[in-house]
Amino acid sequence: MIKYLGSKRRLVSVLGDLYERSASESALDMFTGTTRVAQELKRRGAYVTAADSARYSFVFANCHITTDAEKSDAAQIQEILEYLSQRPGYKGYFTEIFCRESRFFQPFNGEKIDAIRDAIKNEFSDSAYHDVLLTSLIYAADKVDSTVGLQMAYIKEWAPRSYKPLKLELPELLPGGGRALRGDACKLVSELTPVDFAYLDPPYNQHSYYANYHIWETLVAWDNPACYGVARKREDNKSEVNKSVFNKAGRMPQALGSLVSSLSAKVVVLSYNNEAWVSLEDLVAMCSHLEHVQVLAFDSRRYVGAKIGIYNPQGTKVGAVSHLHNLEYLVLAGERDLIEYMVLPYREKKVDLTPVSAVG
Repeated sequence: MIKYLGSKRRLVSVLGDLYERSASESALDMFTGTTRVAQELKRRGAYVTAADSARYSFVFANCHITTDAEKSDAAQIQEILEYLSQRPGYKGYFTEIFCRESRFFQPFNGEKIDAIRDAIKNEFSDSAYHDVLLTSLIYAADKVDSTVGLQMAYIKEWAPRSYKPLKLELPELLPGGGRALRGDACKLVSELTPVDFAYLDPPYNQHSYYANYHIWETLVAWDNPACYGVARKREDNKSEVNKSVFNKAGRMPQALGSLVSSLSAKVVVLSYNNEAWVSLEDLVAMCSHLEHVQVLAFDSRRYVGAKIGIYNPQGTKVGAVSHLHNLEYLVLAGERDLIEYMVLPYREKKVDLTPVSAVG
């Protein structure tokens, strides 16, 4: 998995347990991101639809969700990865933009990325394993970058991991099938078939994932885009086409409410936190068309950048640490007896992520 703001690493097992207790067979992960939650649901036996607007997310979903490990040739994929790893590096667009005009990667790794990405495009574009190979490359690049997790800026001094050589590894492939969709959630919802368990984890603020992870967007598109700024973001980041309604405070609550009401699902689980634009009361109201709503709240550490303050693109500290924890909400809605059964363990025993509140 890549370093990712908003990752539900600490809640994955909870979501998996909730899915199992719902006795569901199909699931939707609408804002799937890295597909961490979608993968867990697939491990628990779900046929998962993983949807997101990001190019890289669609690639991850094709790798982890639509690819069936039992129908894949892991030895063949490993052989291709070894072949790609042996490609001599050379200076291309990636090296120039992200290693010289900016300092996200050491040039020797940038040159390997250029060579490997070109080879994937030129030699494996029609391969059933194309997105598995591309996922491997993104994961490898993430392990040798020089950031704190976001691609809005890079560290002033090279991160120790950036000196390590790029290493391609076989991504985890899971048994079973699934589906990957790419597009705006508000438009995709009309194309969805009914599911048993729908999970939504929308953006919480004005920061665009398109900008936060612009390098992965470029690595997938491989389109040599015009760039701007110290971080060398894609020029099309400025386009309204790539700006999500979920990053706009004035429009996001209505969009989320409409999305939730349009879902056809036995159980809806909505993830949010107490630092976002929509209040807990509003979140509950959005789900009130369903028979019963319960809320679980978990204490959660904020992302790593919160621990070290705020830095500008030149690496100079310009802000102080405010707080290191927030509350992560899971709003569950559906048939009363089922929802009560799903949340029962969190009322009766303590777990690593003990709920600090439960609201009926």
